[in-house]
Amino acid sequence: MSENILPTRENYRSGVVSPIGRAWGLTKNVPFPNLYIKMLPEFKNWIYLEEEAVELKGQWKNIFEKPEQPLDLEIGCGNGFFFGQQVEKNPSRNLLGIELKYKPLVQTIRRVKDKSLTNGRGIRFHAGYIDGIFASQELHKVFIYFPDPWPKKRQKKNRLLNKDFFTKLNALQKPGQHVDFKTDSEDYFDFVFEELKSTPYKIIGHTRDLHRSEWAPENFLTSFEKIFASKGQPIYFMRLSKLS
Repeated sequence: MSENILPTRENYRSGVVSPIGRAWGLTKNVPFPNLYIKMLPEFKNWIYLEEEAVELKGQWKNIFEKPEQPLDLEIGCGNGFFFGQQVEKNPSRNLLGIELKYKPLVQTIRRVKDKSLTNGRGIRFHAGYIDGIFASQELHKVFIYFPDPWPKKRQKKNRLLNKDFFTKLNALQKPGQHVDFKTDSEDYFDFVFEELKSTPYKIIGHTRDLHRSEWAPENFLTSFEKIFASKGQPIYFMRLSKLS
């Protein structure tokens, strides 16, 4: 198993692997498991941890009751309201949620497990290494909502959504599929706009005020958005397409 695919905290300290954002390691190696890590056994076959995820590369469809359905991905699940709604409203599609933090991951998957919605599952993995767990053209739609903007100048190198990430993600999607990106950070939005110029994606739509745009009728308001909307904060949105 390649350390470049499955990095550990020790790799980060030694400099063998360059981290994207906060350092992380294997769940089994966490010295002081928190409440949500202790809850993971009850989510067996609902949440897949790091080593399981690597082994399932190219085979994710087989974890679902209906493997013939399109496989979508949400990167960063937050509190899971969008994930739960998406799974429930689209029973003819399968949805994976990839999340690094244990609390939002457990909360997200609990929303679908409690309703026995068999078309939703979760992965604990660092999205910066997404090509370590998905094969070429394995994914259909991808949703990226409110990723950490790393707003300070010295932090911007930690942003997940850069040209290298989008190039990797593009190879994992089937032709003709979309990526939807939402953020409350105008700076991050502009940053992504520039980074995409060096990738295979085409921007087929964007707005600097989602809730007052043509995209509003199809938009699902996350809990973040409701807070921002109450304060008059605009939401920035773009839709990308993989052309071939």
